[in-house]
Amino acid sequence: MPMKDFLSQLAKTADDKSLLDFCRRRVLHGTPSVFQGDEEKYYSFRKRIADEFQINFHEIFITGSAKLGFSPHKKKLFDLDSDIDVALISSNLYDQMMEFIHGYQMELRENRKAVSIEEIKRYHKFLEYSAIGWMRPDLLPTSFQVDDLKTKWFAFFSSISYGYSEVGNYKVTAGAFKSYSHLERYTVSGLISLKANLKIGEVHAATN
Repeated sequence: MPMKDFLSQLAKTADDKSLLDFCRRRVLHGTPSVFQGDEEKYYSFRKRIADEFQINFHEIFITGSAKLGFSPHKKKLFDLDSDIDVALISSNLYDQMMEFIHGYQMELRENRKAVSIEEIKRYHKFLEYSAIGWMRPDLLPTSFQVDDLKTKWFAFFSSISYGYSEVGNYKVTAGAFKSYSHLERYTVSGLISLKANLKIGEVHAATN
């Protein structure tokens, strides 16, 4: 679907129910744009990630511009400068990752970690995402790099980026959601903000 039509349909959603249906139908469901016409590669890419983290392949989602073919927030088409954003849906994986965070948090609490002000801000942002069910290792402080979680996570996704996997010559980034419901609610929240911005844009256009 072209970006113009996507935004037009989003603007016409009348209530929460229709917005949720739009989210499921247009954003989360279906083959990602980056794999359009090649279901075999899409399956293999998902299975590669699922095998690494020992979760089911259908719990691997591609989101963002790689899914839609454009970024509705940035008003930009998917291109070689875009990332492949992957969401892993697994409560077990999420809980395993939280065990690493628990140890790190205890070291901070006991003042055994030397962390800068900027790292603390970054860590707090990480905790904000974690509170809504989204684990984002990219937001962990630099001081966390020596731990297995961040090292193994980025080593794996680097190994399937830039031509080293079915997805092609793109950087692959990822986060883990505690459940499909958490992914859905986060995505709907983004659509609500986007729809509000569309309305603001309409008002500005009407008054100019």
